[in-house]
Amino acid sequence: MSQIFHRSTNTLSRATIFGAVFVIAALSWMAMEIQRSPYVTYAGVRKPQPVPFSHQHHVSGLGIDCRYCHTSVETSSFAGIPPTKTCMNCHSQIWTNAQLLEPVRASYKSGESLQWTRVNQLPDFVYFNHSIHINKGVGCNTCHGPVDKMPLMYQQESLQMEWCLSCHRAPEKHLRPRSEVFNMRYQQPTSASPIVLDGKSYDDQAALGAALVDKYHVRSVKDITTCSTCHR
Repeated sequence: MSQIFHRSTNTLSRATIFGAVFVIAALSWMAMEIQRSPYVTYAGVRKPQPVPFSHQHHVSGLGIDCRYCHTSVETSSFAGIPPTKTCMNCHSQIWTNAQLLEPVRASYKSGESLQWTRVNQLPDFVYFNHSIHINKGVGCNTCHGPVDKMPLMYQQESLQMEWCLSCHRAPEKHLRPRSEVFNMRYQQPTSASPIVLDGKSYDDQAALGAALVDKYHVRSVKDITTCSTCHR
């Protein structure tokens, strides 16, 4: 019986199969990159606000502590958005006629809250507690980035699960003494700049982190990487 298909058909079939595998792999890689991109995560995106509040000016310029505005961050799951009265504690005395601050004055007079746009937004199915992280020695800028250098606030990290797990799998790499949690210029210890904790000097983060894990009773990696820790 004569051959129906040309011998090159086998080669073409193999090339088609392998080509399809490579195309699927490339499309999967592209989908993963898009999922991690600012287009999806909004990392680095400055969102419009009713008033262009500058953390750089208030934190670096004026030296205002995070807790002055975010009053509940140490005791609540939510960091807290300051009421207009907090703004007016200062702006009833300074910049009283600035057009830029007219929405703040109008809010104070009417009693209607300013409608701030949430910058760091987690999905509803994720449970996150600010107070737990603060009290375990996680600094503000560990998650929020160099807030004191942001004229307009933006989300520093992706806030995706892989980013959260990277810290939960090795918390000792990110912890600092509680007294330094709100220090935006905190630097991890080195031989040139050791950190003293409970009378003992630490010149590297590995040793300091291990000591803080024990001191602050950080749960085991197995416990803090289980699904129910964040998805309740």
